[in-house]
Amino acid sequence: MDKLQIVDTHVHFYDMKHPELFYAHWQPDVIHPILGTQTRKLSETNFLAEDYIDETKPYNIISAIHVQAAIGSKDPVKETEWLQAASDKHGFPQAIIAYANLKDPQVEKTIEQHCEHKNMRGIRDFSFGNYLVDANFQRGFSILEKYNLIGNVSVTLKDMDKLVILANKFPNTKIVIDHCGFPEERSSEYFEKWQSSILTAAKADNIICKISGLGMGDNQWTIESIKPYILHCIESFGIERCIWGSNWPIDKLWSSFEDVVTAYIKITQHFSMNDKTAFFNQNAISLYRL
Repeated sequence: MDKLQIVDTHVHFYDMKHPELFYAHWQPDVIHPILGTQTRKLSETNFLAEDYIDETKPYNIISAIHVQAAIGSKDPVKETEWLQAASDKHGFPQAIIAYANLKDPQVEKTIEQHCEHKNMRGIRDFSFGNYLVDANFQRGFSILEKYNLIGNVSVTLKDMDKLVILANKFPNTKIVIDHCGFPEERSSEYFEKWQSSILTAAKADNIICKISGLGMGDNQWTIESIKPYILHCIESFGIERCIWGSNWPIDKLWSSFEDVVTAYIKITQHFSMNDKTAFFNQNAISLYRL
């Protein structure tokens, strides 16, 4: 695949039979708030580090970043422990974005426990509502700098103003936006609002855009349909603040890994080799200290 080395910045591994881990979003009776019932298919099989390695072997994936998946587990540190054991055995994942409830007054204890594992790199608090400007959340978020951790956020266009406020308040903490701000509609009117929200987010120098998940929920996606989203993110943030992720195996419900990688290679084919390298590996290597 172009001999281009790739760092995949968004993967999920899971073991549905793990005694201490629970995956709320892909239980067999769940209706996902955005993806509907499709995610139920994920509960039918496990997806382990070795499955990812086997599936992605042809595509020169040199590293992968695991983003918390065991939503609803009693102790989120158990997921980090399990992932570190997988990494020690198989080499993947090379970095871990773990879960912690940043509004919890005792959250620093959880963060400390996560950081006992050498691949730990950041926190994603999968909150909803007005949490970005919540005083308790911000108190917890302030702890990330002390541990040299990345803040990973799942936000949509309506939250970008609040995200910039958070980023400006904590300028020494890198913040990664998942899935280009998760565009929820494919209308031209929505696209314009989304474009504006991305430009807003790009104003804060410590915000990084993870370009991923654009085929998620869209059975009709094509290279041409996702291209405007990708190029707008890169134009807004600059190549130096963009990273690539597969969102595997969630996106597998709509795509093959080959289709996803091929689409991004084709969309960026006119880029300089330096820009391709930055986007597909070097930015992530630097950000996640790989």
